[in-house]
Amino acid sequence: MSTLTRVERILVIGHILSMAFGLAGLLLVLPNPDFIASLPPIGKTAFAWSMAGGGVMYMLLGMSAVAVYAYRTLGVWHWLGFMLPALAISLTSELLGTSTGFPFGHYRYLTGLGYKIAGLVPFTIPLSWFYLGFSAYLIACAGLNNKISQNWLKTVTSIVLGAIFLTAWDFVLDPAMSQTTMPFWVWDQPGAFFGMPYQNFAGWFGTGAIFMTVATLIWKVKPFNFTQTNLRVPLAIYVSNFAFAMIMSLAAGIYIPVLLGLIVGLMPVLVLYRLADTPTATNTSQNLPKVSFNNG
Repeated sequence: MSTLTRVERILVIGHILSMAFGLAGLLLVLPNPDFIASLPPIGKTAFAWSMAGGGVMYMLLGMSAVAVYAYRTLGVWHWLGFMLPALAISLTSELLGTSTGFPFGHYRYLTGLGYKIAGLVPFTIPLSWFYLGFSAYLIACAGLNNKISQNWLKTVTSIVLGAIFLTAWDFVLDPAMSQTTMPFWVWDQPGAFFGMPYQNFAGWFGTGAIFMTVATLIWKVKPFNFTQTNLRVPLAIYVSNFAFAMIMSLAAGIYIPVLLGLIVGLMPVLVLYRLADTPTATNTSQNLPKVSFNNG
């Protein structure tokens, strides 16, 4: 196992464990002030740290894990060719949303997710757009490879599905994170979908589709067929983040968004993961399904 692979594995495990630690704090500890009061000083310090920086840590670990994976399997051009547009375009959308209400509706971030860029958007938010968007898009691409003969149709379908999978995660996450005991953002424009406007989902789909399209065009500058490590890292990132959102929503008594997320997000992702080509005998050392990005 290479050093990068070890680092990648440690980052993925750390990402998942930090989410589990955050769930325990939000769902078990925070609603029980008597328990918090009974903690020893070191316990109170750990709890205060987790509430102040736990959200920052799990998103930093998620971004780092996917960045290492993308660098190791795709190379610098294709890693940065996806990450930089994802960060820039999602941040632009979030800054517009928090200042003008377009494209998501009127909302604002509270505390717990790190330093706010321009006093509006926590710096960690674009990181989550990148690592969830990359994971969703790569699984869509791999699952559709050799299933659609026309390259243009395969590309468009991959972008549409990747953006849908990204939006499906928000179906599940947003209601709980804005209505939990310690909300991380609030809606100043309450909507019909569990407190959110339907416009929010159009904004999510549009933002994801735009940066996935830009990334695809950048990738086509240097066409390639890759047969790198398997898709377990993107799958682990998507499934673990979906599970985090699902547990948060179910604990808040919010069920319909979870069902929708399962139908249009998690279940199709698992199907496409299974559909992804098995590695060829000549590429067993790399083990990722061949996915073609070319100008055809």
